[in-house]
Amino acid sequence: MAIVLAVVLLVGMVGLGVFFFYRSLPSTDTSVNANASEASVEEERPENLGALYIQVVGESSNVHVREPGGDVLLDYELRQGQSVNYTSAEGGLEVTIEDPTAVEVFVHGEERDLSDRDPEFSFSIDG
Repeated sequence: MAIVLAVVLLVGMVGLGVFFFYRSLPSTDTSVNANASEASVEEERPENLGALYIQVVGESSNVHVREPGGDVLLDYELRQGQSVNYTSAEGGLEVTIEDPTAVEVFVHGEERDLSDRDPEFSFSIDG
């Protein structure tokens, strides 16, 4: 009886291990979930550009957005036509753009020309 119980427990633990391992694997889903309450990825330019609006006009660019000294809000490769919009920047935002020539950037509704910036260009937005 004790051997049967040990086998059942072993099988159960192996099953849980496989389940949690599978859940930890990266997803093949290409959608962006960048703190959906504050940011959205969309194809068309909204009327209200908010605190930060980035649209890819070139082929693609990696975009990294985080709170100063805190949480990463976005770390994703955006492709041509995709955009990200942060309606507010309470506490500020730190932004790094891998290919500044491939994007249009608006900060508080005003366009910032990044076409002459070096790759991995970073800037901050005050809240």
